[in-house]
Amino acid sequence: MDINGVKKFIPFLVMPAFLVIVELGSLALSLPVQAAGLSAFQNPQSLADPLIFLAMILGFTAVLLVLIKYGFKNVIAWVIGISIFFTFVYTFAAIVPIIIGPGLAQVAAMAALALLATGLLYLYPEWYIIDILGLLLAAGVASIFGVSLGTIPVILLLIILAVYDAISVYKTKHMITLAEGVLDLKTPILFVIPKKRSYSFIKEGIGKIGEGEERSAFIIGMGDLIIPSMLVVSANVFTGGVKYFGLFNLPAFGAMIGSIAGLIVLLHFVMSGRPQAGLPPLNGGTILGFLIGWMLIGFV
Repeated sequence: MDINGVKKFIPFLVMPAFLVIVELGSLALSLPVQAAGLSAFQNPQSLADPLIFLAMILGFTAVLLVLIKYGFKNVIAWVIGISIFFTFVYTFAAIVPIIIGPGLAQVAAMAALALLATGLLYLYPEWYIIDILGLLLAAGVASIFGVSLGTIPVILLLIILAVYDAISVYKTKHMITLAEGVLDLKTPILFVIPKKRSYSFIKEGIGKIGEGEERSAFIIGMGDLIIPSMLVVSANVFTGGVKYFGLFNLPAFGAMIGSIAGLIVLLHFVMSGRPQAGLPPLNGGTILGFLIGWMLIGFV
């Protein structure tokens, strides 16, 4: 393989690396998240929670689609920006107490860090800034929801979201409309993997996400990394087994391997150049890997 061939292959190594970083980061944050009492739901085993989660996603998506349709781009930027800010607040709420004791200084540090991170994303949304802070954001979200939902509710949620993702990309195509609207604003809620070293997200953007369209960079939604990572965290928190390296048990490790396998399948279809629903192969692989790891507990 020549140098150009190797360069073209690099993005397909970066995406699995991002997934692993988010999964390991969410596992590392799970204990601080629990210690800080950052739970999204009161009863982790409630089967109603996945439906509440889905309703939140549908509601947020509907609001963004309406704003895109009527051209309220500034409103979209503010809605997403405020959402990102508060997500960073919750993420830093798990990290800051490790460094600073309770009190006003802790609250001020969380707010300042969240404001700094959000401001950096909007004032200088270059691809590497988006990716670095996006990895932290994704790990924080996956950890919070992973410790908030038991394995059965998470598996149910992953199945529901995989079906929804397939319908929204291949049938209604509203997820493509949403992604294009967000990209037009250069809103930092997607991971960006450049195809060339000189690429600039600020100057070039991504381009259209239609079939056959040549783009300057690959993109993958944060949700495509967050959702599988939720099962990794949940498996580690709510199932038994030895914790290897003090970090993960077999069900969590199986879910990680399964998610990577699912991502490889997804990347195979991405090569066609057409928009792909990421969650069906990702969630399917993660669930299968979890089940294999869970069954292996009794044999190890």
